[in-house]
Amino acid sequence: MTADAGPATRVTPYTYSAGRLRLLDQRRLPHEEVFLECESAAQTAEAIRGLAVRGAPLIGVAAAYGLCAEARRVAARVPDDLDVAFALGAERLVSARPTAVNLSWAVGRMRAAFEATLGGGAGERVLRLEEEAHRIAEEDRLACLAIGRLGAAWLQGRWVGVSGVPAVLTHCNAGALATAGIGTALGIVRVLAAEGPLAILAGETRPFLQGARLTAWELRHDGLDVTLLPDVAAASLIARGRVQGVVVGADRIAANGDVANKVGTYGLALACRAHGVPFVVAAPTTTIDLSAPDGASIPIEERAASEVVSLSLPGGGSVSLAPDGVSALYPAFDVTPGALVDAIVTERGISSPPHAVALARLLSR
Repeated sequence: MTADAGPATRVTPYTYSAGRLRLLDQRRLPHEEVFLECESAAQTAEAIRGLAVRGAPLIGVAAAYGLCAEARRVAARVPDDLDVAFALGAERLVSARPTAVNLSWAVGRMRAAFEATLGGGAGERVLRLEEEAHRIAEEDRLACLAIGRLGAAWLQGRWVGVSGVPAVLTHCNAGALATAGIGTALGIVRVLAAEGPLAILAGETRPFLQGARLTAWELRHDGLDVTLLPDVAAASLIARGRVQGVVVGADRIAANGDVANKVGTYGLALACRAHGVPFVVAAPTTTIDLSAPDGASIPIEERAASEVVSLSLPGGGSVSLAPDGVSALYPAFDVTPGALVDAIVTERGISSPPHAVALARLLSR
């Protein structure tokens, strides 16, 4: 690792070129690496809704490029329809998933870029949109590097005197598969692993198994050792001193520091607080929503019961995990009170409790 470049990743979750957005279908991992071809906002929205692409920062990047693909498609066929098509595509993308604020943020930024091109030719307007999408992606890549360095230094400062190899536990996937860079939570993990011995623990993250299928896959893809554990084992390992830090990502952070993240995060924060283990949230400032005063105002997506009572098979189809007729409740996210979050690491700096003042200060920079 160099001071300028930082740790790298070989994971490529998307590419974009001349109106064609290719998205790694994360539903097919870890067994197959298949890319979806998206040439419209509708196709991109369906990929986001169906979890082919996920992770708050990457959802925003994908939406930005999805609007570029839509604009190119329409400009080449019926350029007079460009404004209407762009507006409809933007609405469709925003409604694809409700919890991750990065989605509406990225679409809003693309709307502003599009409106700034009024009066220009269709081809020129498309090029301006693509430039803005490239900026959004590059800003996220650089944010991941900054978050990784800041978060690693923060944790290392709290490990002074810790004997043996420190262990970090992460939940869900907040890595290169969820961002345009090395990841937020996994950005911190990658920096720590580059600087010294580190044990990496990943919860399986039921029911969709993002930890088992995605986090474990991308870390192994980059040559990093990872130990998978059942979600229900995490609290006891924390209590026994087997974990020196928990690092997670976020889908939305309220103004007071309450954090919406993959369901199961709240329980990890409670266990950390009970046993004096640092609990860290890593996210770019685009994930902070000052219009949400607290966690109660964050919309929590509830997904289909089928994702709980059945398991999708790699070759297609599914297998039932429960008796016929059994219902299921699946809130995809939970809210961790800001008071339980020891540090919110952003690319602009680190917020400590009470978070309300610190987050407002970070966003004002």
